Amino acid sequence: MQNKLVKIAKDTNLFLKKFINKQKRTELITAMEYGLFTGGKKIRSKILLDIGTIFKIEYKTLIAVGAAVECIHAYSLIHDDLPCMDNDKLRRGKPSTHIKFGESTAVLAGNSLLTMAFEILTSSNLKINEKIKVDLVRKLSQSSGHLGIAGGQYLDLSYEKKKVSKNKIIDMEIKKTGRLFSFCCAVPVIIKQKNKKDIKFFENIGANIGLLFQIADDLIDLKGSSKIAGKVTGKDKKKGKATLISLLGYQNAIKYSDKIKFKIIKDLNKYGTNSTNLNETLDYILTRNK
Repeated sequence: MQNKLVKIAKDTNLFLKKFINKQKRTELITAMEYGLFTGGKKIRSKILLDIGTIFKIEYKTLIAVGAAVECIHAYSLIHDDLPCMDNDKLRRGKPSTHIKFGESTAVLAGNSLLTMAFEILTSSNLKINEKIKVDLVRKLSQSSGHLGIAGGQYLDLSYEKKKVSKNKIIDMEIKKTGRLFSFCCAVPVIIKQKNKKDIKFFENIGANIGLLFQIADDLIDLKGSSKIAGKVTGKDKKKGKATLISLLGYQNAIKYSDKIKFKIIKDLNKYGTNSTNLNETLDYILTRNK
């Protein structure tokens, strides 16, 4: 699993470096590269490839789309770390982008990475037809804005130090984390021009993967080492974050995550799909940084 992640990260970073190098080098590029290339396991790209393999999508195409996803992910982390958001000074074991370059530069670098994702998806080098590109841009836009990451972050901040129901927490975590995983799972289905029912099925798989990922991330914050996690841990409890762990308790949250994983694999098997690669990735998500 580790070797696969290393290869995906290497190929994705190589694609992004080539893409950036073809552009005019502006003052923001250094901050953008810092947010983009300071580590990261590329788990979203791995999920994209796991589903892409099922539908026999070309590796090169999946890496390109994965690169766009990583731009969105990097943008969201840069903005999440800002003092007006989660105020995190450390990310992946290094100073957060706003600590390194200042708040205004971090905001603009994040914005630029967000827009660069769509430059990648609409590039003539991405060899898929224009209608599919439009569908991918629409879906990624929905995953990134008020219906997805941005909306989830808003709810995350607004729920601090409040009693929040399980359904509201799940909705918030699916928006904040799950929508981008939904996009990754839907991409191969969209490229193959399957029907809306199939797309929705894989979006739901992705939403559950995102929920699983968020629970694992919250468990790391509760019990993990800051040195291993690459960021300050223990902050969710201090800030009164609404999480499934704070609501259900540690052991019940673990049981709930196992239940979600079982549902993902069961749903894929019902679809008639070999889930070996994805199962391996889900195990990694649940055991990373422990």
